[in-house]
Amino acid sequence: MNANEKSDREIVDEYKRLNPWGMSINVDLKNCNPKTIRSKEKIREFIVNLCKLIDMKRFGEPQIVNFGEEEKVEGYSFTQLIETSLVSGHLANYTNAAYIDIFSCKAYEPKKTAEFCKEFFKADSYKINVSFRF
Repeated sequence: MNANEKSDREIVDEYKRLNPWGMSINVDLKNCNPKTIRSKEKIREFIVNLCKLIDMKRFGEPQIVNFGEEEKVEGYSFTQLIETSLVSGHLANYTNAAYIDIFSCKAYEPKKTAEFCKEFFKADSYKINVSFRF
């Protein structure tokens, strides 16, 4: 779905009309604040605040791991189970990029969510993809 052509309200209404199993968004953030994407504490804060924003109940604590033997892929990756599915992401040190994925069988506002991600990580720009899962 081309999220750029629709408002959050139109996307959520379409989700309700089509009644898919779930909604998935991918948010690619460019030129993030290097200190933020390299801070385990800030990443945990992001996850907690994101789940509050989209009204998703976290299931357990997030897993946040810094790894990568190659410079190109080194950085933190995280997963957070939510009662309606999963929030995950990878923060790439080499390019100061962030790749966030949110899958849920409960509808949420994708553009508002992407804007929150952009603001939190102080990214220059983002790209969003929205898909319904059947």
